[in-house]
Amino acid sequence: MPIPVLRSVHVHPVKALRGFSPAEAEVQPWGLAGDRRWTAVDAAGKVVTQRQHARLALAAAELLADGSVTLTAPGMDPLTVAVPEAPAAEADHTATIPVEVFGTTVRAVPAGPEADAWFSAYLNGPVRLVHMDDPARRRPVDPDYALPGETVSFADGYPLLVTTTASLDALNSLIAQGDHPDEGPLPMNRFRPNLVVDGTAPWAEDGWRRLAVGDVVFRVARTCGRCVVTTTDQLTGERGKEPLRTLARHRAEGNRLVFGQNLVPEHRGVVRVGDPVKILD
Repeated sequence: MPIPVLRSVHVHPVKALRGFSPAEAEVQPWGLAGDRRWTAVDAAGKVVTQRQHARLALAAAELLADGSVTLTAPGMDPLTVAVPEAPAAEADHTATIPVEVFGTTVRAVPAGPEADAWFSAYLNGPVRLVHMDDPARRRPVDPDYALPGETVSFADGYPLLVTTTASLDALNSLIAQGDHPDEGPLPMNRFRPNLVVDGTAPWAEDGWRRLAVGDVVFRVARTCGRCVVTTTDQLTGERGKEPLRTLARHRAEGNRLVFGQNLVPEHRGVVRVGDPVKILD
C-alpha cells in the first residue's frame, strides 16, 4: 500500500456556499483559515444551509486577503462584503446578534444591509449575512467529543472534515449495485470535506484516532453524520436519493449515516497538497 498523501484542500468561506481548493491552507485551532467564518441566517437567527435551500449550492464565495468575501450567484450581480467591525469588548452585545447553530446560540457580527439584501433577493425571503469575529471565544466544540477550550467556526460541529478517495470509490461501487445506480458515481464535493486523502484502503479512516498531515497533528473526534445535503448536486442544486439510501444500508451507526471523520487540530500549522499522511494512533 502506498503512503497516503493529501490529495486536495477545500475552504468554504461562507457556510453552505461553494468554496475553493487552494494548494495549501493555514490550520487554525477552529479550522482552516477562512473556512466557514461567514453564514446566512433567517429572520429567527437560525443558520441557513443547503438543507433548507438547495440553490445555495449554486452560489459561491471568493475569499479575499483581508477576510472579505465576494459573493456570486446565478442572476445576481457580484457583491464584495467587507469584514464588519467587531465589538470592542466581549460583553458589548450592541455590535452582535444571537445566531442559532443546530440548537446552540452564539453571537456574530452582522455584515450589513447590502449583504442582507443580496441574500434575501437570491433566496426570496428575509436573510442576513453574519461573520464570526473571534472563533476562539464564540463557539465551543460539543463537549462530549472535545477537550476543554476547543472551538469551531460555523462548520456543522468540528473544525475540519477529512474524507478518503478509496472510501468514495467503495461507496460508488455500492451505489452502482443499488436501487439508483444512475445517480452514481458521486463526486467528492457532495460531502464538502476540508481534506481529501489518497492512498488508503476503503474505510481505513474508521480506525484512525490521531493523524499527521505534513507537520500538523489532528485528533479524530468522531465520524461525520450525513444529511440531505449529500443528495444535492453541487453543480445544479437538484436532489436525488443517493448517497443516503446506500449509506443507510451499509454505513449506519445507530440513527446516524456516516462518511468521513471530524478532526480537531492539536496545534497550528500549514497543510499542503501532496503532504504525507501518517496515522499515529
